Amino acid sequence: MLDDPLRSVAVVGGGIVAWSAAVAIRRRLPGVRVTLVATPPSPDALADRMACTLPSAIGFHDDLGLGEDDAVVRAGSGWRLGTRFDGWAQGSPPYVHAYGAYGQPFGTASFHHHWVRAARGGTAAPFDEHAPSAMLARAGRIAPPDMEPGSPFAGVQAGLVLDLPRYEQMLRAFGRHLGLEVRDGEVREVRLRGADGFIDALLLGDGGMVEADLFVDATGPTATLRTAIDAEWEDWSAWLRCDRIMQAEVPAGAVSPLDHVTALAAGWQWRVDAPGRVLHGICYASADLGDAEAADRLTEAGGVSTAETICFRQGTRTDPWVRNCVAIGDAATVIEPLEWTNLHLAHSAIDRIIAMMPGRACHPLETADYNRQTQAETTRVRDFVLCHYAVARRPEPFWQIAADLPPSLERTLRLFAERGRLPFFEEETFTRDSWLAVLLGQGMLPRQVDPLIDGTPPDRSDAAMAAYRAAIARSVAHFPTAADHMAAQSRRIVR
Repeated sequence: MLDDPLRSVAVVGGGIVAWSAAVAIRRRLPGVRVTLVATPPSPDALADRMACTLPSAIGFHDDLGLGEDDAVVRAGSGWRLGTRFDGWAQGSPPYVHAYGAYGQPFGTASFHHHWVRAARGGTAAPFDEHAPSAMLARAGRIAPPDMEPGSPFAGVQAGLVLDLPRYEQMLRAFGRHLGLEVRDGEVREVRLRGADGFIDALLLGDGGMVEADLFVDATGPTATLRTAIDAEWEDWSAWLRCDRIMQAEVPAGAVSPLDHVTALAAGWQWRVDAPGRVLHGICYASADLGDAEAADRLTEAGGVSTAETICFRQGTRTDPWVRNCVAIGDAATVIEPLEWTNLHLAHSAIDRIIAMMPGRACHPLETADYNRQTQAETTRVRDFVLCHYAVARRPEPFWQIAADLPPSLERTLRLFAERGRLPFFEEETFTRDSWLAVLLGQGMLPRQVDPLIDGTPPDRSDAAMAAYRAAIARSVAHFPTAADHMAAQSRRIVR
C-alpha cells in the first residue's frame, strides 16, 4: 500500500554529501534498504569541495556513532574555532567571528547592550575580546571538551577542517561496514511515471536499473534527478555577486584554529592553516576580476603555483522535495563558502529527511512541511552571508548592492540599527552572538542605547566587562596549542 512506510531509498552522487546521506539513512533507519549510485563527483559542488565546517558537523557525527577518533583524528581533520575578518569595514580593525558566547550577562539586559553603550561613549574594548572562543582562536589554542560547567570556556564550540579524500574514505568504509549497497556508474535516464510524475527508476550507463521508493539527489548543481521533474530555481545573484572560486593548497607544518578571510576589491580571499597543509582560496565576481588576476592573488598570498577554478550560480530551490525526489547539497542550494555553511546545509537536510521521512506516497502535506522548514533555514543562512556585504564599508562597485535587500534581512538590520535588538526567526543556523559578532565587528552601532541597561551605571558595566576580559586573558595561556591538542589526540589513539 502507498501508505506503508518507505522500504527503499536510492542516493545518487559521488561526493561526501552523497556518502553522508547514504550512511546516515542506513545507520539511523536500519529497516530501510539504501542504495548509493556513486556517480562521478561533480567538480563544482561546493558542499563536496569546501574543507571547513561549522560545529554542527560534530553533532552529525555523533548521530552516526562516529567519535572524534574516527571522524576527526584518523580522517586527518583539524579543529577551527572561528574566522578573522580583515578589510570588510575600512578604517576598522579586523574582528573574529568565533563559535560560542560573547560576553556574560549581568544586570537587566543582554551583554551587548552594555558594550554598545561603552562603544558609543568611546570606552569599549573590541567586542571579540569578550568571547572566550575568539581569544582562544587568536592565541592558537584549544580548550578541552570536558570543561567544568560554569566556566566561560565550557560553551566554546569547534568546527572542523576536513582532509576531504581521507574523510570520504572513512565514510566509504563506514558505509560498507553498515551494509550499504553501492553501485558505481552514471545515470543515463531518469524515468518518470506517467500517472503521477514520480520517479519510477534510474537507468544507468551500464544498462542496469535502480528502483526505489525515495530518491535523494546529491549530484551537485546539475541536480540530475531533481531537474528531471522541474527546473524551478530562485536566483540570488542580484545580492550575492560572486560566481567563481579558485583554490589551492601548499604543504605546511603549522596549524591554527583561526582561519583568515580578507576582503578584496571584487570578492574575498581565505587562508586556512590545516594539519600538514595551508588552504588558499579566493571567491570573486568574474565581472569585476579576471581569472588571471585571481590566480595572481593566490600566488602572492601563498606561493601557489597551480589552482583549480569552480564556477557557480548562487540560489536555491524553494521546493527541494517534490514527489518522491529530494535534492540536497548543491542540488538544492548553491551559496558561496563565506562562513562555511555548505556542508552544514547538506547535513541539516539529511537530518530533516530522516526525522520527517514520509510514507511511500510522499504525501504533499508532509513534503510541504519539509520544504517550509528547509526554506526557512536556507533563507536565514543566505541572510547571514549577505549581512557581511550589506554592512561592509568599502568603496568599490562590487560592494554596492544594487537590488533591495531581502525583506527578512532588511527587517533584521533596521531593527538592530534602531536599538540593538535582533528579531527571532525559525530555523536559525547562527546564534544571536554570531550575528552580533558580524554587525558590531563591522562597526554597525545602534542609534539608541537600550533603556533596559539604565539600572546599571556605566562605570559598573565597564568594570564588569574589564574583569571578564581579564579572566579570559588569564585562562587562555593555560590551554594547549592547537598542535599540542592534536598530538595528544593522536597519542590516545596509538595507545
